Amino acid sequence: MIGNMQAVYLNIITLVERRHRQFLEAVTLELEANGVHDVNNVQAMILYNIGKVDIEMTVGELTVRGCYLGSNVSYNLKKLVTNGYVAHERSPHDRRSNRIRLSKKGLELWDKLDAMYQRHVSSPSHRGAPSGEELLRTHEILHRLERFWSQAVEMSSRNGVVAVGN
Repeated sequence: MIGNMQAVYLNIITLVERRHRQFLEAVTLELEANGVHDVNNVQAMILYNIGKVDIEMTVGELTVRGCYLGSNVSYNLKKLVTNGYVAHERSPHDRRSNRIRLSKKGLELWDKLDAMYQRHVSSPSHRGAPSGEELLRTHEILHRLERFWSQAVEMSSRNGVVAVGN
C-alpha cells in the first residue's frame, strides 16, 4: 500500500508540473492569436499577476504573489519594461526598491489574458473541462499540498537539513 501511495504522490507532482507547462503553451497560443510577439508566456503570467489594480508593487511583492524565482522575475520584468508593458520607478522611500505597474499597453494585454481565463472557466463540460465544483475541490487540495510542502521545508530547515542545490 505504501509503495502504491508513493507512486501516486510522485505522479501527482509530475502531473502538476506537466499541466503547468501545458498551460504555458496555451498562453503562448493565446499570445500568438492576438499578434503579441514581444512577450513570452512567463512574462505574460507575470504581467497578469501584476494585475489591473491602481496600485504599484515591488518586485518582492510580485515574487511572493506568483511562482517565480527572484532572478527570473527581474529579467522578465526588464523585458516587460523594455517592451512597454510595465512602467517602473524607484520608490521614494527606499531607493533600492522599484515600484511597478502596468502601462496602457500592459493593461490591454491583461484584458486579453483575462478573456482567455474567462473562456477557460466557462467552457462547457462536454469539452472535458472540469466543473466549478471540481475546480474548487482541486484548488482546496492543491492548497493543502502547498501547506504540507511549506511545513516540510520549515521542519527541514529547523532540523538543519539542507536542500540539495543550496
